[in-house]
Amino acid sequence: MTDFSTIYKLSLVAVFCFIQACSSSCPVLECWFVQEKVGRGGGLTAATSQEKSLLHIRTDAHSHSAESQKAPSDINPDRVYFITDPAGTFCHPSLNPPRGSVKKPQCEINPFLPQPSSLKWVAPLTDSALSPIYLQADWFSTSHQGLNKELTISSITRAPTATKEHNVILSVTSKTVSVQSRLGEPVVLDCGFWVDPSSPLSGSGFAVEWRYQFRGDGRLVLAYDGKTDRLADTQEEGATLDFEGLHEKGNASLILQEAKVHHSGMYICTVYLPYLVAQVAVELEIVEPPSLSIHPSPLPLAVPGQTLTVQCEASGFAPLSLELSWEFKGSDGKSRPLGSGSVTGHRQAWDGTLSQSTRLELDTATLDLGRGGEVTCVAVHLGGTRRASVTLNAVGFSAPSIEDSMAMVGVALVLYGLIKFVSWTFTGSDSDEADKQDKKVK
Repeated sequence: MTDFSTIYKLSLVAVFCFIQACSSSCPVLECWFVQEKVGRGGGLTAATSQEKSLLHIRTDAHSHSAESQKAPSDINPDRVYFITDPAGTFCHPSLNPPRGSVKKPQCEINPFLPQPSSLKWVAPLTDSALSPIYLQADWFSTSHQGLNKELTISSITRAPTATKEHNVILSVTSKTVSVQSRLGEPVVLDCGFWVDPSSPLSGSGFAVEWRYQFRGDGRLVLAYDGKTDRLADTQEEGATLDFEGLHEKGNASLILQEAKVHHSGMYICTVYLPYLVAQVAVELEIVEPPSLSIHPSPLPLAVPGQTLTVQCEASGFAPLSLELSWEFKGSDGKSRPLGSGSVTGHRQAWDGTLSQSTRLELDTATLDLGRGGEVTCVAVHLGGTRRASVTLNAVGFSAPSIEDSMAMVGVALVLYGLIKFVSWTFTGSDSDEADKQDKKVK
């Protein structure tokens, strides 16, 4: 009887957890439906319109629990869609914030027109030049970005004409929306894709392309034709893919074998199917903290009225932003700022890293240096704060301490004793000589 009761309780707990997981695993996404208005002609760019929309996400097309929910009053019922995503990509926690949360994931949906690509590494996917009847439907492209940039998704969905029941046909995702790396380290920019296996387009091959963009500069990093298993001739040195994982798991991540300064920028991962395309963007930033050196080292002995010049060189850092300053720590353990000194402009090395220096003049006539201490150069950088110190020895800048005074008194007493001893010695010798002389005279 006890065993039956235990099993019964465990079953209830399992059923409760299952129901709760099913009810909260896939979100209802608020989106902006964006489309072009009818152009006004005359070469003017068509304006766009935005409407609030709602996407009910589910992993099973036969699940209609979401349809019973009423749309908010500010959303047109025609802009409520039901998206079936068998891969569960849209069910990621970053797209499903807690109820009442101020922050919400970003979402945009646009009409999409399937068409062949003219790129040479994509053209083989549509060699037949025949548009299948399958393309005669309503197609949308959606883009999503999860909270805290944990996930970005781009997908292509299909629905029979004039219906709102969409199926995800192609989805491209990245879990590394923003990446930082040190110089010389290997870098992996995440990109994965999923294709609906029931779609007629899934068996016709795919193509993957990685492009780089930064401040107007763009280049093709890598392009791969998965149908003919060929790489484009413009492959960048040190960039590759995991080809086994690409074909077996849809792992299209870009691998940079050694991070360099010129790798900083935006990377766009694009996946092509016949007539379809989706892409995500990943930002890479190379962050290398500076190395510091101080000249001269060690510093010469400082005396009153002297001006010492010390220079700090920060080298091998990236990106550009750097703050240089000076500090002085006296023999009493207290620190105080000395300002930024005279800072030079940036200089660029052959590998793209930067260097900058600052010069500080220590005017002993105006600075209270006490008995010396440490002069420290401080560099604040995105890669971390770096410090370099050099010892400053100073003489004659302040009254002697109690310890020094006692030592001086002790030395004076010793010297006084020695003088007295020598005086007594010579005085005694002179008296003996005088006595001897008196005896001889007598």
